[in-house]
Amino acid sequence: MGRQMSEEEDVRPFRVFIVVGEDSGDQLGARLMHALKQRYPRVEFAGTGGFRMAEEGLETIFPLSDIAVMGLTAVLGRLPTIVRRVHQTVDAAVAAGPDVLVIIDSPDFTHAVAKRVRKKAPHIPIVDYVSPSVWAWRPGRARKMAVYVDHLLGILPFEPAVHERLGGPPCSYVGHPLIERIEELRPAPHERREPGKGRPVLLVLPGSRSSEVGRLLQPFRQTVERLAVDIPDLEVLLPTVPHMLERVRTEVAGWAVDAKVVSGEREKFTAFRRAHAALAASGTVTLELAIAGVPIAVCYKLDWFYRRLKQINRFVPIVKTSSMVLPNIILGRNVVPEFLDDEVDPEMLAPLLGDFLGDTDVRAAQIKAFEEIEERMVLDNGETPSERAARIVGEVAGR
Repeated sequence: MGRQMSEEEDVRPFRVFIVVGEDSGDQLGARLMHALKQRYPRVEFAGTGGFRMAEEGLETIFPLSDIAVMGLTAVLGRLPTIVRRVHQTVDAAVAAGPDVLVIIDSPDFTHAVAKRVRKKAPHIPIVDYVSPSVWAWRPGRARKMAVYVDHLLGILPFEPAVHERLGGPPCSYVGHPLIERIEELRPAPHERREPGKGRPVLLVLPGSRSSEVGRLLQPFRQTVERLAVDIPDLEVLLPTVPHMLERVRTEVAGWAVDAKVVSGEREKFTAFRRAHAALAASGTVTLELAIAGVPIAVCYKLDWFYRRLKQINRFVPIVKTSSMVLPNIILGRNVVPEFLDDEVDPEMLAPLLGDFLGDTDVRAAQIKAFEEIEERMVLDNGETPSERAARIVGEVAGR
């Protein structure tokens, strides 16, 4: 894998240019940088990143807030800035002349950079860390990626087979980053009471982006208030990200049910370890909840553009399940109920959550299914996901 290294290259620094487009990429990028530093003491970094990557030594070209937007309306409003930042990043990458370019997640931004770098400097190897969801949406992207991506680092165990089937770039499963954090998600003894012993704890997770919160917080409020009629001692915890904290606190203050808003990763994981059930937006949080053993009802409301694409049948699942929920996709069967668009109905959600909060067969079945996820995702040679990713990045670069 990768080119051979000359004696001259052996003594010079290993130069890695990393491009991320949002907070989730910053988290992955920081762990990758840390693992690369452990493996290659003379490694040097350049590119784009957030505060976590800055702590590992990256001086970012521009703030991630310039480009970290989601939803068609938000993207269109920021489009001139995003286009300018794409070209700025391409120019910086070509000028740096790195041994390897690593793009992480955020394909609308990072792949735009990779395509242009490939045209301007085809000798620079390109590694993509986190595959776009070609297994569920626009599978033709896999073959197109093979033109400008030399190696793909998949974080879901079925992705190498999917890319081979679709004609995508060579793909290695490196493990999901959550594998490194299982102990933080699993409750200690007595941290989560057995159902029926003490107050039931419900998590409400309307998403981390403004557009998600705007579409889901109101129906989630209605669901919680409907549920509290039958469970008056219900404890509601609402973890949120720092940049949404004030907005969520303001809106939740008007709820008929007392809900505690918590912020930051430590408080979020503490809440996960206590919770009996969760009402959540679709996303990585569903996998965190599954690893924590928390039964989930998942909701998603598309913006008008993606709703229209769904209506004209552009959702073409490649894997066995036609789900948008990560635990379902990994397991190959739909164990987590999901509610899309008009299905996000409090009258349907409240009774289901009531079953999840109690000592019921429905609750037990979902928790039992979740136990399979770790078996499917764990790496077989003792490496952490970051260590395996760092090793393959070095191999692609010929280091």
